[in-house]
Amino acid sequence: MLKKAIQYMIISALAFTFLNVFVKSLNNFSVYQIVFFRALGSLFFTIPFLLKKKMSFLGNKRGLMIMRGIVGLISMTLFFLSLKYIAMGTAVSLRYIAPIFATFFALFILKERIKPIQWLCFAVAFSGVLILKGFDEDSEIQIIGVVLALTSAVFSGFVYIFIRKIGDAEHPVVIVNYFMVISAVIGGLLSINDWKNPEGKEWLILMSLGVFGYFAQLYMTKAMQVGETNQIAPLKYLEVIFTIIIGLIWFKESYTIWSLVGILLIMVGLTLNIMVKRSKKINRNY
Repeated sequence: MLKKAIQYMIISALAFTFLNVFVKSLNNFSVYQIVFFRALGSLFFTIPFLLKKKMSFLGNKRGLMIMRGIVGLISMTLFFLSLKYIAMGTAVSLRYIAPIFATFFALFILKERIKPIQWLCFAVAFSGVLILKGFDEDSEIQIIGVVLALTSAVFSGFVYIFIRKIGDAEHPVVIVNYFMVISAVIGGLLSINDWKNPEGKEWLILMSLGVFGYFAQLYMTKAMQVGETNQIAPLKYLEVIFTIIIGLIWFKESYTIWSLVGILLIMVGLTLNIMVKRSKKINRNY
């Protein structure tokens, strides 16, 4: 089961990586048009699934799912926009600190408790953020990209909170479908003024965004279902490694030693936090 879970997680990380790569390659399109096609591609999977299973498109906790869709849309838009300013590996690493913001929000909104050692894990991850900001190329463009990626992580943290509040009252595909419908509608409307008609292979790239996004989420879910969280969850950071490698080869991106140290600290801090949270759940079961 562990071997299968690892295979699923590697597939998920690769799918997320190619999603990042294709978004980066679509520099001549507005971010809203990219969001529109990202959502449209996924709807080709979610809508048939809900129809086949004869499940309600509206669900029960509609207000929470609408809010989850809106904050998810803002997070995705800001992340895609950050890819226009900074290296993909840096943007992905910064986006992955979302669980830290989610834990902080949960402390006040959901009244969840945080172990003291978790604050140490967060400190390690944030030291990586500071190193990335302090030693990467110091320019106005770089600062804009970092701010966009960090703000994306903040809104992604709110996504975790809304999903927790929804709980198991809704099927995951219903929640994702809300997110994609909202993203397609708002992204489509905001892209009207700057719409650019795709040509040739651009159609294929744009439509593939939703395909990669859907299968990335699908295989990550499959991995979590068949493997232990503390063994599998850290593997999602393979996306960072894959993204850095492809960025170096495809886009000729460059990373300083310090920026790589910063990325490593972020991954180490978040991985330790996952292990701490998992041990806390195990202790509660005994």
